This record gives sequence, C-alpha cells and structure tokens, in this order.
Amino acid sequence: MEFKDKIVFITGAGSGIGRITAQAFAKEGGIVVVSDINEKGGLETVKLITDAGGQSTFIKTDVANYESVESTIQQIIAKYKRIDVAINNAGIGGVPARTAEVKLEDWDKVMAINSTGVFYCLKLEIQQMLAQGGGVIVNTASIAGLRGLPSSLAYVASKHAVVGMTKTAAMEYARHNIRVNAICPVFTVTPLFDPEVMDKYSAGLSDKLKKGIPMKRFADPIEMANTMLWLCSDKASFVTGHAMPVDGGLTA
Repeated sequence: MEFKDKIVFITGAGSGIGRITAQAFAKEGGIVVVSDINEKGGLETVKLITDAGGQSTFIKTDVANYESVESTIQQIIAKYKRIDVAINNAGIGGVPARTAEVKLEDWDKVMAINSTGVFYCLKLEIQQMLAQGGGVIVNTASIAGLRGLPSSLAYVASKHAVVGMTKTAAMEYARHNIRVNAICPVFTVTPLFDPEVMDKYSAGLSDKLKKGIPMKRFADPIEMANTMLWLCSDKASFVTGHAMPVDGGLTA
C-alpha cells in the first residue's frame, strides 16, 4: 500500500499501459483518477479497479485540447484538493509512412496528442504541485524518443519532444520537490501495438521486430506499470530527469 490515499492522475487510462498502470496504483492504495477521450474504455477501467476493492473515478479528457485538460485538473482539485502523482500516458501511434509521404493531417494529429498534450498536462500539473509543495510526474515516451524508427516520423518526433520536456521540467523544478521522469517502452502488447495487426501490415514484421530485442520478446504492460510505480515511489527519491528505457536491452 505504498500509495495509500495518494491522488494519482493517469491520462490514456482507458486501455493498454494506462489501464494496467491505473490498476497497479489502485492495488497499492492510490485513489486513481482515470482519464481518457474514450469514455467507454475509461469507465471499464474504473469498474475493474472498484470491483477489485480499489478507489477510482473517471473524467473524460481530450489532452489535445487545453480547455479540456484545464477542466480535468480543476475537477480533480475541487474533489481531492491535490495531485500527488501524474502519469502523462495518452498517445497514438499514427499512420505508418516514410518521411516524404507523411500526410500533414497525420503529423498534426500525432504531435497534438503525443507532444502538445503532454505539455498541457505538465504545465497544469506543475502549477498545482508547486502550490501544494511537491509531487511526482512520469511521462510515457518510447524507445522512439531515443532513436529513429523508419516509417514513424511523427511518432518519433513527438516522443523525442516528450523526452526533452521531461528533462527540462525536471531541471527547472527539482528544488521544488517535484520529480519528473519518463519511461521509454519497447514494443508492448496493447491495442496500440498488436503483433497480428503488424503482420497484416507487413508479413513477418512482428518476428523481425522481436529478433531485434535482446530478450527476444515483446514487453507486457505490467512491466511498464511496475517501472512507473518505482519511479513514483520514495525508493526513487533521487531520480529525476531520467528517460528510462524499458526495452529488453534494445537501445543498449
């Protein structure tokens, strides 16, 4: 119960890594505010948590819309008075295309959600954490925030931006008892990354990607959740500004 009665805000918690992370924090005693643009998925996550005896509530949020994020933060503060942990996890993969073929609308959508959305959340979360005397933030970046990834220009650019924002904010607010870190997952089996769908896009692609990982497997969402639990805990009290690969050795 390491996070007992802590207020934990998680974006993109209606599925995938966000859902598993929300369940993990609730299991450790956190009061989890589930946020997602997908109301159905978000409410399903809340039900999974409450059915297991945890505490959770849902707020529909479009992270690409500043007023939506601002309203969500205001609702959290009105109800709970604080945000102890913020997980900025909402993101999309985008449409695979080489650089010269990337459509402008695809670029704009990926950057709006993956980069600008994280900025909106960071800005408002930090304002609240300054007012309350501290807090912890973890951003979901990607190995694509540490290296290139063909046919994923917008995604790579957006995740590099997340890593840069993480390091900058961490430096700015370290003396204010606010820690900011990021995780950089390798291919993790979620609705965003489905090996069967990948193989339909290109035959044998999932096996090719798996062979590039020294551990020879894809990640499980719980491995990302466990990493975020540690980064948000007192065990990581001297860790800030870190973009942590959780990648089975790929970036090594």
